[in-house]
Amino acid sequence: MSYFTNEDVIRVKEIDLLTYLQNYEPDNLKHVSGNVYCTVDHDSLVISNGKWCWFSQGIGGKSALDYLIKVRGMTFKDAVEKLIDSTPTMRSYTPSITSKKEFVMPQLSDSTWRVESYLKKRGIDAEIIKQCIQDGFIFETADYHNVLFVGYDKENNPRYGALRSTWSTFKGDARGSDKRFSFKLMPQEETTAVHIFESAPDLLSYATLIKMNGDDWKKSAYLSLAGISDAGQSIPRALEQLLKDYPHIHTVHLHLDNDPPGRKAAAAITKALEGKAVCFDVPPPEGKDYNDYLKIEKAKQKTKKVEVR
Repeated sequence: MSYFTNEDVIRVKEIDLLTYLQNYEPDNLKHVSGNVYCTVDHDSLVISNGKWCWFSQGIGGKSALDYLIKVRGMTFKDAVEKLIDSTPTMRSYTPSITSKKEFVMPQLSDSTWRVESYLKKRGIDAEIIKQCIQDGFIFETADYHNVLFVGYDKENNPRYGALRSTWSTFKGDARGSDKRFSFKLMPQEETTAVHIFESAPDLLSYATLIKMNGDDWKKSAYLSLAGISDAGQSIPRALEQLLKDYPHIHTVHLHLDNDPPGRKAAAAITKALEGKAVCFDVPPPEGKDYNDYLKIEKAKQKTKKVEVR
């Protein structure tokens, strides 16, 4: 084909990479977890939620056209022609919506030193990390050595797993994860309050800050929402489940991010919980999130020690 129209270009730009690989390079596609995939050729090329990123090269995109040009090295003309020729026989990829999947624990590594090193570099206290590993809340996966933050239901059955790379920006959920039971740490004694965060690292950062302040971090209840995508109109599923499982909790401290989505979610949750719980909006005093704030506070402490000398 030597000529194509603007309509042709618009049409091929709508073809996502996952659909293209499912149809024409299925052997080059490897399932990681949930809706996350990578390619066999480049295991740092991750596909998730309609986008792809080749982390080792620092490039990414949305479409199969971007992939053919940036990864395969094809010219724009050749890539468009290839996709135009493929379009008539290409089947759209639709995730199966069959029976509910059970949570599948990924294969685990025999050691956790990479995970411990990664979390320590983010400023999280070594004792807190060790305790979470000992109690079965944090693991290291065998394949990519990701951090695995596990969430349990009230009967202590694992129901959720948040995956986070120790060497790239990859984030995802383990297969069959149920966000109602996302990563949380509950005290042995009953408490009437819970501290809410967008992510597990922010949760652990806040626990570290409590310890740095000389208080017992084990006496507080903490919950990660595993993101705030479902926090716009109602109570997030993880928080709703926690309040159901622990009816004695009636105070919610919202420690969501200092950015527009975080501020919007905090306001929406506060409104949704009117008459059900008392809400306090407590974003980090500095930085985007509580991990940023922890790093800032540690830097200040380090500076003070140097000044004393």
